[in-house]
Amino acid sequence: MNRTEILKKCFSFMDLTTLHTEDTPESVAALVGKVAALRKEYPSYPLPASVCVFPNLANVVREKRPCEELHVTAVSSCFPTAQSFLDVKVLECVRAVENGADEIDIVLALNKFLGGDEAGAAEEIRTMKAAVDEAAQKAGRKVVLKVILETGLLKTPELIRKASFLAMEQGADFIKTSTGKVAVNATPEAARVMCEAIRDYHAGTGRKVGFKAAGGIATAEDALVYYNIGLEVLGEEWLEKDTFRFGVSRVGNSLMSAIEGKEIKFF
Repeated sequence: MNRTEILKKCFSFMDLTTLHTEDTPESVAALVGKVAALRKEYPSYPLPASVCVFPNLANVVREKRPCEELHVTAVSSCFPTAQSFLDVKVLECVRAVENGADEIDIVLALNKFLGGDEAGAAEEIRTMKAAVDEAAQKAGRKVVLKVILETGLLKTPELIRKASFLAMEQGADFIKTSTGKVAVNATPEAARVMCEAIRDYHAGTGRKVGFKAAGGIATAEDALVYYNIGLEVLGEEWLEKDTFRFGVSRVGNSLMSAIEGKEIKFF
C-alpha cells in the first residue's frame, strides 16, 4: 500500500468531531454538508467514519448525512468529566440512541477508578452498555460503545493497561485514549499500551475490540504515527474503520493537503 492509499485510509478512520459550547444545529448541519460535498468535489476519497457531536445534536447529523455509511457518534455519560450520578449517565446514553446515535462514546468513571473503586467503575460501564444495547434493540439497529480512558490522567502504563482490560471486560466495543479536554490527551506511548492490551485480550477471548486515538491529533504525520502503532501491534486486519478510529477536529485538512500535495482548507 502506497503513502497516498494509507493517508486515504486514515481519512476513513476519522470521527470528525465538533464539541464546542457554541455548537448549534446550523453549525453541525454545515459540517455534515461539508462531508456530503466530498463525494462531488473529491470523488476518490472515502467518507469519514462518523461525525461526532453532543447527544442533543445527534439527530441533526442523522437527518443531514448523505448516507447511512456515515455514522452518528454522540459523546455521553456527562462528557468530559463523567462526574454525575449513574442514572443520569444512563439516561443520557439512552436518549442519545433515541436521538439517532449509531455510536456512543462514554467516559470511564475516574472518580471511582482512581479512588480505588474499580468494581464501581466496571459496574458503570456494564450498566451503560446494557442500557445502550436495549435502546439499540428497540430502535432496530446495533449501536457501538466506545469507552474513553482519559489516559493523560492515568500516570503509569500499568494503570492504562488495567483500565483497558476493565473496559473491554465490561463489553466496550472500542477503547479510546482521551476526551481532548485535559492537558495531556493521546500519546503514542498510551496508544501502544492500549493496543497491546487489545491484542492480549483478543488472544485470550477471541473478541476483537477497536482502538480510537483522540485529542491532539492535528497533522497527517500524527495520524501516521498511530496508524503505524496499530499496524505493528495489532496487524493490518485491525486497520479498518470497524476497529480503528481517530477522533479529530483538525486533521482532515492536513490529510487532504498531504494527499493532494498542496494546502487544502476543505473543512
